[in-house]
Parts: sequence; structure tokens; C-alpha cells
Amino acid sequence: MEVHHHPNVEKKNFKEYFLEFLMIFLAVTMGFFAESLREDINDRAKAKEYIQSFYEDLKTDTAKISEILHFDDEKINGLSNIANCYDTVLQNTQSSSCLFRIIKNTISNMPFQITDRTLQQLTNAGGFRLLQKQDADRITSYLKDFNYIRDFQSTGYQQAEDEVRKILSQVINVKAILQLLNPEIKGELLFSHDKALLNEYFNELIKYDGFTNAHRGLLKDFMNNQIRLIRFFKNKYYFE
Repeated sequence: MEVHHHPNVEKKNFKEYFLEFLMIFLAVTMGFFAESLREDINDRAKAKEYIQSFYEDLKTDTAKISEILHFDDEKINGLSNIANCYDTVLQNTQSSSCLFRIIKNTISNMPFQITDRTLQQLTNAGGFRLLQKQDADRITSYLKDFNYIRDFQSTGYQQAEDEVRKILSQVINVKAILQLLNPEIKGELLFSHDKALLNEYFNELIKYDGFTNAHRGLLKDFMNNQIRLIRFFKNKYYFE
């Protein structure tokens, strides 16, 4: 009967087992830290991409607001003669040419809307969690300020404009509207000589003028905030 001899296997002592365990533990731990470091680097790079994109949006919106401020300045200038025009028209409804300038400056508005491509990404992709708290707080505050302007534009300001246009349609001659497009068309400006209605119209004009001035003030303050944010991010991240 054949007898098999097993080779002698040297038994490991506790120290060797401990060293093997330590090497495995260190390898796993270093791998974990390396992965965490890689994710942290990627998150920081992604956060900077968001900030730079928002920075570019800010510059776009600053130019946009400058255009709207110029538009509002012209509108306010065009409405500066409301009181004198009121006295003239109420004394003689045939002397209503001063209304042309007023009407031209109450037929349209330029509401402001931020460029929200980056804000949409930050919100939908959970990007705010990647930002430093200081950066996230500044962007959140900026969005809060814009929401106030947006609500102002869509409520009181829009309602004031609607009221002016509603009453205008009751007092103005259709040919007067055509004259705004073609000065060669002649016709009496006022369709209605109802002084009570005209008085209501001028009251709404004064209200609308007030809302237009308030709109301009909100946008001016908002643009100053934009400029401060642009400087902050430019200095912090060395943007061009």
C-alpha cells in the first residue's frame, strides 16, 4: 500500500499574520482615501465650472439691465409732463397733442428676466451642495432679490399698465393710434370728452409713472448687486 507523505508546511506566527492584515488594511484604506480625494477634486472642479458659468450669466444680465434702465429712463422722461398735460386737456379737450408723448411711453414695457441656465443646473442637478457656503449663500440671495423683482413686474407694475391701456381705449380715437405709426394720418386725438373719464385716465398715468420709477430703482439696485458679485467671483477665482 502506497503511503503519501505530506510536505512539511511551516506555520506562520502571529507577527506574520498581523503584518499581512496590516498590509491589506493599508491597501484598502489608501484606496478609499484615493477615491475620496479623486471625488473631492472632481467636485471642486465641477463647483468652479458652475461658478464660472454663473459669472458669465451675471455679465450677460448686467448688460441686459443697462438696456432696460435706458428704456425706463426714456419712459420716465416721456411721462414727466403728466401734470401740465392734465391742466391743458381738462381746460380744452381739443388741445390734447401733449398726450401723444405720454401714450408712446405707456404702450410697452421691458420686464427683466435673469439668464437662469446655471441656476437651473444648480437646482436640478443638486449642484448647490458642491459649492462653498459663501458662494451658495450669495447666489441664493441673488435669486431671492430677482424673485422680488419678478413678482413686482408681474403684479403691481403689470396691473398699472393694464389699467392705463384699458382706459386709454375708451378715450382715444383710433386714428390717434394710427398717427403713432404714421404722422401723416390726421384726426382728432380724443374720442371721448368725458372729463371724469379723462381724470381717471390721468390718475392711472400718475400711478403708472410711480411704478415705472420704482421698477427702475429696483433694477438699479439689482445691477449694483450684480457688479459686486462679478467683482467678488472675479477676485476669488481669478476669472477674466
